[in-house]
Amino acid sequence: MAAENEKSGWLLKWPAPAKLNLMLRIVGQREDGYHLLQTVFQFVEWCDWLSFHPVNDGVVRLSSPTAGVPEQEDLIVRAANLLKHATGCKQGVQISVEKNLPMGGGLGGGSSDAATTLVVLNKLWGTQLSRSALMALGLQLGADVPVFVNGHAAWAEGVGELLTDIDLPEHWIVILKPACHVDTKEIFSAKGLTRNSKRITMDEFVAGEQINDCLATVRKLYQPIGNALDDLSLYADAKLTGTGACVFAEFSSKEQAGLAYSALSGKWQACLTKAINRSSVYAEIEWLDKS
Repeated sequence: MAAENEKSGWLLKWPAPAKLNLMLRIVGQREDGYHLLQTVFQFVEWCDWLSFHPVNDGVVRLSSPTAGVPEQEDLIVRAANLLKHATGCKQGVQISVEKNLPMGGGLGGGSSDAATTLVVLNKLWGTQLSRSALMALGLQLGADVPVFVNGHAAWAEGVGELLTDIDLPEHWIVILKPACHVDTKEIFSAKGLTRNSKRITMDEFVAGEQINDCLATVRKLYQPIGNALDDLSLYADAKLTGTGACVFAEFSSKEQAGLAYSALSGKWQACLTKAINRSSVYAEIEWLDKS
């Protein structure tokens, strides 16, 4: 029975990859206060892992709820229940999470977990929603969820939900996580934050227009992030992902990235990983379909 469940996708470990914002421009603000953005998302191989176990009582639960977060408010549980409500599915599930991505790092870990839950349960439950329908559900959970559901590196506009697939070099990446948590609302409400950057095209981004309008404000308010950027910039062009706290740099070879990682991992929480244009969760679904 266990082998049969694994072949059908139950009990497998499913990836929820991190994302990086390769640039972030604030090009305006809506009347409701939300900022209008231009940004570029790319995934990396570093990920959380989720496992799904069928249960007969129709209830969605976590095997190990996050401390301090009511279980029904957890993004993973909300995602599963949203899919159940949207499709009339009566099935239940117990979800296990191997959490590797740091909370509050700007890597989208919670959003990615929610997206993997939507994509995988849509497959395992046989609810058969289209990818665009799943993206619409994901937007109800957070602005970053649709890009993970879409599963491809993307040029994003609006509040981050208007996506156009983009193919980018898949560099080796070193990510540093300073020991602080950035309050995103604080950054976007900060006095002096640039809110009127000129819109650019994808071609201009590829040619090198890759600023992050939040960088100066984050550096000013969070000294550890500035220190991490300074340390990483000794090895490559160090960037802030989103509003942080994580910073990263791209390298053309694993050897170059490895040298930076080795030098910095004793001082910082660090990860050596690889950029990917296609989310690893869809590669797993393709494997399952062929098995």
